[in-house]
Amino acid sequence: MRRRFRPAADSFWTPLVVFLSQALLAESNSEECGTRPGLDKIETETRIIGGQDAQPGAWPWQVSLQIYRLGIGYVHVCGGSLINNKSLLTAAHCAQKRMIPDAWRAVSGLHHLSDHKKHTIKSRVKTITLHPGFSKNSFENDIALFTLSKSITYNDYVQPICLPYTSLPLNENTNCYISGWGLKGENGSGSQVLQYGNVQYIPREICNSFGWYEGAVSKNYLCAGYESGRVDSCEGDSGGPLMCILPNDNKFYLVGLTSQGYGCGRPRLPGIYVHLAKYRKWIDLKLRSKTTTICVQHILLFLTMINLTLFYNYLD
Repeated sequence: MRRRFRPAADSFWTPLVVFLSQALLAESNSEECGTRPGLDKIETETRIIGGQDAQPGAWPWQVSLQIYRLGIGYVHVCGGSLINNKSLLTAAHCAQKRMIPDAWRAVSGLHHLSDHKKHTIKSRVKTITLHPGFSKNSFENDIALFTLSKSITYNDYVQPICLPYTSLPLNENTNCYISGWGLKGENGSGSQVLQYGNVQYIPREICNSFGWYEGAVSKNYLCAGYESGRVDSCEGDSGGPLMCILPNDNKFYLVGLTSQGYGCGRPRLPGIYVHLAKYRKWIDLKLRSKTTTICVQHILLFLTMINLTLFYNYLD
């Protein structure tokens, strides 16, 4: 009579613990963020409105979100920011009418929209998650999470940006930047080469004052630009990053997402950006839920392997 194989408790659980630990580590968002290995310095005196080209590798978390159109191919629609090797953030209004993931692709490491280099990564989109409180009328809660079909491998031109856990201590002297392939003027054309500009943080009480937005900017948003309107984001830049670097810190943080504004580059009507720190709990919840799903899949796969091992040992 064949003896049933009964593995010792330690020999059974040890490989499971190792396997799950490796799976969690692989899916974690603990990698280095906010660095620019392909660029040595920060340039100022540049703008999106007016058209200054960014250097290749200047903003390695910048993503071009593109949608497929019959007879044309993939067309740039919005910007996005890579936050880990499988997830990016953008504006909800970019995807509200285009919720079919297969119609999208995310292109990382891109400088010229039609010139894909060897470091450029084209990714299919697996899921699109809009914030449940998003309003298409007021643009409130204008944030969305795109999950890629496959994890990407970082290079000097493709890196994630850091997410702030709390509101950063911003002031008018904080170095903040915007970037994108949007219009170079309110009635202008889009740019084929990535543009970027140095913008100034504008306190909400100023942005909401008389002659500005007069109370239209909610607590979930912040303003950036200049009173004169000389530097601003525009159509096509939506979903792209408002990124800041703090004194004595060599990392860039994703402070906001390009959301809305009245016109482009108008005096006292700066760009309005989703205040990302207000949504950190929602982002973490969505990232954890996706990681949990992946880990459950890993557990099921591992248990299947264990069952097969027990079965063949039993036959022996």
